[in-house]
Amino acid sequence: MYFNSALLASLTILAASAPTAFGAPQPASTAISEGDKFGAITIRSGSEIQNSAIQAAQRSLFVNAKSQNATCASETNSATFYIQDQELRLYSSNDPLNQTIFVDRSGMGMGKIGYITGNESLGRYWETKGWALTESNELQFHGTGIQACPGSIDGGWSIWLQGVEKPGYNENCTGVVAAAYKTDDPIECVYTH
Repeated sequence: MYFNSALLASLTILAASAPTAFGAPQPASTAISEGDKFGAITIRSGSEIQNSAIQAAQRSLFVNAKSQNATCASETNSATFYIQDQELRLYSSNDPLNQTIFVDRSGMGMGKIGYITGNESLGRYWETKGWALTESNELQFHGTGIQACPGSIDGGWSIWLQGVEKPGYNENCTGVVAAAYKTDDPIECVYTH
């Protein structure tokens, strides 16, 4: 009887800690509201991009690039975001250079995620509205997560919307969770364009 109780208690503790032990995303401890500034990391247990900060450079999003080459208020190699009216934006107080994330889900775009600066025109199939955070603070576009593809600039991985096996004809892409975390001390940047 004692053995069964001890075994049950051990299994309960193991089950409760399993998501953390295996790298699955946890429910967010801090809710992120519209307009709050946040960073995001990729979650893919056992991969070289586990817990890698999402970066912005050259009109695209990346992880594990050596540098974003952004002009920032202080040193950082990760992007700071916020969501306003379902648009995902890069954080900067420079309104004329406001940078907004777009997704191209068309057959030619293949789930391309990039950003525009200021009042640049959107491409024909580019969409900016539809970004949201789930209850566990996973960043999604119209309910769809992201994937990362190796072999991009600076040794980084390019970020694409899930749903196409070889987006942009990239090989060996892997689905990841984009886990957002609130930052109380956001760093303003103007990212390369």
